Amino acid sequence: MSHSRPGVYFQVMMEAKDYENIDRLSPAFLAYIGDAVYELYVRTCYLLPPRKIGDYHDQVVAKVRAETQAKALQQLTPYLTTVEQDIVRRGRNAATSCPRRLKLEIYQQATSLETLIGYLYLQDTHRLNELLHTLIS
Repeated sequence: MSHSRPGVYFQVMMEAKDYENIDRLSPAFLAYIGDAVYELYVRTCYLLPPRKIGDYHDQVVAKVRAETQAKALQQLTPYLTTVEQDIVRRGRNAATSCPRRLKLEIYQQATSLETLIGYLYLQDTHRLNELLHTLIS
């Protein structure tokens, strides 16, 4: 995503009591949330300049496919904290089956990225934005 957009700032509104339970969420749930957050992030990055919806859609789909997500995780790995690396491991271990078109390793890496994004979206949006900005720099 090599464009001049500085990134999107995510903020989630939760009550203080809810933050205590985030670590109890399954990797599958975190990946489910992370998938939605990542797609919204990518869609927002491609808003400008205006273009045909079909072109816009093709660019977004190219960025959110599992193979591209796996590469994004590899790009982020040197910047991850120990806690974030643990979240990535949990996501990888939770992905035990995958679509036929993918190798299991690629699917696990993509799921790991989504798990990390979901976790950070709920736990630390500032850190999420730092890492997402790394992907567009």
